[in-house]
Amino acid sequence: MTRSRPGTAPSLPPVAPEVFAAAVDGLSTRLRRRLDAAVESLAATSADAAEDGTYGIRCGEDALVTLAPGPSGTITSPDQARCTCLLSPRCLHRAAALGAAPVADPAPPAGTALPTAPVALPARGPSAGQVRAAEGLWTAAAAVLAAGITAAGAVARAELLRAAHTARLAGLHRAEGAALDVARHLRDERDQQGAHRVQRPAGPVAALRELLLVTHRLKAADPDPGLIGAAHHHRPDGPLRLHGVCREPVAGPGALGGVLTHLVDDAGRWYTLRDVAPGGPERARRAGTAHVALRSFLSDHERLSRGGLVVTGAVVAPDGRLLAEPGVRATFAAGRPWAGFAPAAAADRTGDAPPLTGCDVEIVAADGEGVLARIDTGDGPGPAVRLAPAHRHPALAHTANLRRLGACPGLRVRVLGRVDPDRVTTLRPLAVGPVPGAGAATLRLPDEWRDRADLGYDRLCDAHFPAAAPGPAPSPPPLAAADASPVDSPLRRVRDLVELAVTGGRRAAAEPARDGDRGAHAAVLRRGGFATGADLYAALGAVAARRPRDAFGRPAGDDLDRYAAQWLATAVYLNGTEAALRRGLWHR
Repeated sequence: MTRSRPGTAPSLPPVAPEVFAAAVDGLSTRLRRRLDAAVESLAATSADAAEDGTYGIRCGEDALVTLAPGPSGTITSPDQARCTCLLSPRCLHRAAALGAAPVADPAPPAGTALPTAPVALPARGPSAGQVRAAEGLWTAAAAVLAAGITAAGAVARAELLRAAHTARLAGLHRAEGAALDVARHLRDERDQQGAHRVQRPAGPVAALRELLLVTHRLKAADPDPGLIGAAHHHRPDGPLRLHGVCREPVAGPGALGGVLTHLVDDAGRWYTLRDVAPGGPERARRAGTAHVALRSFLSDHERLSRGGLVVTGAVVAPDGRLLAEPGVRATFAAGRPWAGFAPAAAADRTGDAPPLTGCDVEIVAADGEGVLARIDTGDGPGPAVRLAPAHRHPALAHTANLRRLGACPGLRVRVLGRVDPDRVTTLRPLAVGPVPGAGAATLRLPDEWRDRADLGYDRLCDAHFPAAAPGPAPSPPPLAAADASPVDSPLRRVRDLVELAVTGGRRAAAEPARDGDRGAHAAVLRRGGFATGADLYAALGAVAARRPRDAFGRPAGDDLDRYAAQWLATAVYLNGTEAALRRGLWHR
């Protein structure tokens, strides 16, 4: 038997949503009140991994919880979680251990053939059972939103997972996936609180917006078949011919680390190969050159990102991930130089994978750890933007490479990365390359790099830059130039309120209505041209502060629905407006 280090909850086997929900169901009211503290205490408890694949978690002197995952490595049955205490299986120890484990991805029933394309129902509207399942998910999500992710505990998470399982049985695959995403953010928040870190709000905001929007439309019997979603994974009809684009280091919550290799097919659909496990940034650094875990494929992520891949019998997740399932065969193929990719082509995406944004820029000046640049529109100087490190850990090369680029004003480079969710004028580049036709004013990369440098892994040096300075650069614009743009300043008030509602809950969202600044913020939005944003900002603060009571002094039953609907309207407006601004800025 081997002992893991304390606080390694992510090393526990994933647990099916319905198993954790059933364990919480079996607790008395008194034990439910103690569940959050019990889950938190497991962060400082060692988990023992035995050679037979079971996990032992010591809960006090007289209780030992044993988790025995099946062949898939997942806890899929209540019988696979046992406790030695007298109250088992309706005990706090067992429920806390299941709550500390990761949430398992849904898997198709045994013997189910994977479809050759994502499955959706025809446009005839959801059934009565699906509407009821959507209503249950809406209620659970509204409760999480009202509490806020920092306060929504294990019981709220269990209610959400129970509703997600009901949605799965009803065939609401998209809604189930959105609910599991929210549940994972709730669990990540617990892990990060234990490590005294604060989770970035963009992820939970997007997850709750998706869940509430889908369930709201399903409750209204919207006939859009896209609301049903894909039924698990699918096999493409025929082999996939893929071209490597770049590698992205992954250093996520719970000390996870690894790499995503991005690939694209000839039709412009995007895919990823993912290698992520506990290990943090150090593992992310090593994973960049690690072997690709795709059955018998003999290559590594570095070679693949600059080459290509032909996959037969491929299994693709709804978010575009390539999965190493039985029957998958892959062979290495020639890649495509970056000159063959249009700068804005990365805005396309497969499934729900976040898009990558590409453009050509001219370096203006260094800006701390980042770079100030102007978008190259082809018709003269474009708007000022910032290139900021995707990761700042010294084990990864992002910061060093951007510092090197910032020291070469006038250089023209092609960049590919992610727009900062908190500031649409900031791009966090993953890779750079030369601009075709730029002559001596662009990068000179080795032939084996195939016109691209992965900023997290490759190190730019003097040999990759022009021998002489590319010429005088325009005067650096003030640092406030990007900040003062209407792209960010007024709309940020709406973003701040939407994020505050998610992290701090309804009470926090009501504060702007109490401190007298609500009218002033709305006025700034109107002056910036965001009249609808001003109305939504004021309405959300007012609804958050309103607490109607029934004849007995209890909160009105439908008030959570109204608050969730108002937050959803504001979040959808914010997302759509920022997306339009991003298109206008980055894809001219």
